[in-house]
Amino acid sequence: MLSLDKSFAINLQLLGGIWILQTFPAIVFGLYTRWFHRWALFAGWAVGMVYGTWTAYNVVNPVTGAHFAGSTAEIPLLGKNGYIALTAWVLNVLVTVVLTVVFRALKVAEGGDETTADDYHADAGEPGVRPLPATSTEAAGTRS
Repeated sequence: MLSLDKSFAINLQLLGGIWILQTFPAIVFGLYTRWFHRWALFAGWAVGMVYGTWTAYNVVNPVTGAHFAGSTAEIPLLGKNGYIALTAWVLNVLVTVVLTVVFRALKVAEGGDETTADDYHADAGEPGVRPLPATSTEAAGTRS
């Protein structure tokens, strides 16, 4: 039977929480506003990922000496303990905002958005548009 040390699952759960939270600004801010510079979003994500992973690794169990021994660590500049994923997220957002301002001031190219207005509309009869199957309430209404 295949078995792994239980600490691997716990470490992956800890890191998964840190990593998934770092995708929030790039995905949500990137979808709902065009204000953030795309390279600033990427840089913020990278800073959050590196800081969160490195900080989680450096939390050491004093008894066993094992790394990834907890989900909290000292917050830089504040000197208080906090959730590593949230601290990494705050750094992610700060880097994103600061670099967006800097990149806009330096007129760094953002790259091209290849979507067009037609990409957001599809009408019946257009190539590739198929009719949806009838819902149960529509099917029941046709029998009456």
